[in-house]
Formats: sequence, structure tokens, C-alpha cells
Amino acid sequence: MADELRCTIDNRIATVTLNRPEKRNALNRAVIDGLTATFADLDKNDDVRAVVVRGAGKAFCSGMDLDELRRRQAEEADPESIVVDVLHQIEQCRHPTIAMINGDAFAGGCELALHCDLRIAADVARFAMPLARIGLIVPFTLGQKLLEVIGPAYTREILLTGRPVDATRAREMGLVHQVVPLDALDTTVSELTASMADLAPLSLAGMKQTILRAISTRESIPHADLDELAKRARKSDDAREGVRAMLEKRRPRFTGR
Repeated sequence: MADELRCTIDNRIATVTLNRPEKRNALNRAVIDGLTATFADLDKNDDVRAVVVRGAGKAFCSGMDLDELRRRQAEEADPESIVVDVLHQIEQCRHPTIAMINGDAFAGGCELALHCDLRIAADVARFAMPLARIGLIVPFTLGQKLLEVIGPAYTREILLTGRPVDATRAREMGLVHQVVPLDALDTTVSELTASMADLAPLSLAGMKQTILRAISTRESIPHADLDELAKRARKSDDAREGVRAMLEKRRPRFTGR
């Protein structure tokens, strides 16, 4: 975990860094396990006032590691379920969380940003949910998060086109709270977290719980049938072809099977 995910705490602000720049900070099992353990520890830390999530290098997070996904496609267990679990854990974190988005946030990376409380993006950042490009279906709860943040119209645009949107467009959609020049991103986030660190922690924690309680009815919606559709898609010939094509940097040849 030390190499692929790092956590530092300075002046009551925790910074969690996805550290796979050569893989555009793609989510593999080591990173996901690291996020799980790190956020469990942060929840117990009374000295922390806010948590910043960021990516090393030029990307924020490119989503699931496709090499690992290809190896696990034949498994019975759904490899996306651990991503869903850790994103829910991050959303439930007792401390306010800020996604510091320095570059591309695609698929699971976009969802990672969405599950933070606040999102500050550099002007070079892009956002996308290109699952249909590799034959996959968004897990129901992650689709819910998109609808909650940007509404049904923009969710249709994001999911049904698979096209990236730039930071300015993402701000128009309500996907991010603020867009700043890349060279101002560190300063902007530092100033924000410094101001949050001076606020009453019990108030912040209570207001987070108020928000989470208000949206908790979404968890009562049945979706086993949709989970089965997503599982079937993941095991389809098209999904295997989509992942292969992406790794081989070519256009996929989908057959609908």
C-alpha cells in the first residue's frame, strides 16, 4: 500500500494520494484495499478536520485497472463490487472530503470524485463514464450517485455518449464546485481546507450526517435485477472484446453477445 497509496497528515488535513502515475492512477486491488484501510483509520482520528483525495502525476484516476479487470472477468465474484464498497465508505467518512482533480477522472475515477463532498478541478481536467465503450453497465448505486449530483438529463449525456466533458462543462453540469488554473489548484485546495480546519468538527460531522440521512431513501430501492444485468454484461463477449480493444488501442468489434 505504501507505494501505490499514500496518506499524510499535516495541520489537521489528511491527504490521500493515489500513487500509480504510470497507470494514470488506475484502481487495482492494492489501491482499493489501501483506500479501505486508510479511511477506516481516518474515521478514528479525532485530530483530522478534512481529507483531500488526489492523484499523482497528470491524471486524477482513470478508473478500474483494465489489466486486472481482464484477468478477473472469468471469476464469479464481481470485481466492481469492491469499488462500490470503498466508494460508499468514502462517502460515509465522518470528515469532510475534497477531491482535488488535477487531470482526467474517468469511470471509477469520476465516481471517486463524486463520492467526495466537494470537488475542485483544474481547468485541464476531464470527466467521463465510458463504460459502454468496453461493454459494461454502471453499477446501480454508482448510477444513483450521478443522478443525485447532476440530475437525469446530464446523467444520460454522460452515460449514453461515453464522451469526456471538460472542466468548464463539468462545472456547468454541477459535477464540480470550482474550476481553477492547474497552477492554482494546490493553493486553492490548501486555502479551502485551512478554512474548514477552523470550523467546529462536531458541527461538520453532524451536518454530513444530516445530508446523508436525507438521501438515505435511495438505499431502499430494489436493484437485484439491474445487478444481474450488469453481471451478464461483465461476462459477455462484448465486455471481453471491449477490454481487449482498449488495451490494444483499437476500435472494438461489438456483436451484442
